[in-house]
Amino acid sequence: MSLHVETIGSGVPLVLLHGWGMHGGVWSDVAQRLAADFQVHSVDLPGNGASAALPETNLDTLVQVLSARFGEPLNVCGWSLGGQVALRWAAREPEKVRRLILVASTPCFAEREDWLFGMQSEVLERFAAELEQNHAATLRRFIALQLRGSENERELLLQLRERLFSRGEPDMAALRGGLGILRTADQRAELQGVKQPTLVIGGERDKLTSPEASRYMAQAMSAARMVEVKGAAHAPFLSHPEIFVEHLKSFLHE
Repeated sequence: MSLHVETIGSGVPLVLLHGWGMHGGVWSDVAQRLAADFQVHSVDLPGNGASAALPETNLDTLVQVLSARFGEPLNVCGWSLGGQVALRWAAREPEKVRRLILVASTPCFAEREDWLFGMQSEVLERFAAELEQNHAATLRRFIALQLRGSENERELLLQLRERLFSRGEPDMAALRGGLGILRTADQRAELQGVKQPTLVIGGERDKLTSPEASRYMAQAMSAARMVEVKGAAHAPFLSHPEIFVEHLKSFLHE
């Protein structure tokens, strides 16, 4: 399939994976900052941006597409849904993923009886119903939730809304599949098996994936540590780019 990837810089490869309903352009500012040190690959996941859609979207098919596109060992940074993809990739192909950065992510997005750090199931069900009625409005609402409580919330909301459809509208099947991952995926049992050095970055004010979920991941993984960005919500790389890039560079240069 045709996977759209924008590459800048040179050096050790670093793949950036975006969240639900977005595209690789969400990383543009951070990618420019990182390109001085790394060869940065900003990916449009299948069905988003300029990438063709898959017949079926789930974690394993996304990993297969990424693995086919990138042949050499690399570093992977995933945000939100992209973090779940990155986590599955690291677990399935440890020889390919050298270092892992999980940004505002979680092993289990939906709340369960034994998992209180997730979004309430009825909220996710409502998102799924609203997606079928008006996908554009649903995506805008999801963006608003991501930034709620962040420093510079209003400016960031305008910025993210401008980027949302800047590469066209995402494929509906891809949106359904991505939301299906958020509703059903539970990777808690895989965390102990991920041995790569891992940096977990959480936002102090995140309303979608709580800092508790980030701390859980960092504690469950054998080679992980957590950084909590003060004043940030669900998109610390947008609200606090200097701090975000500083932590990434420090981690990847170890």
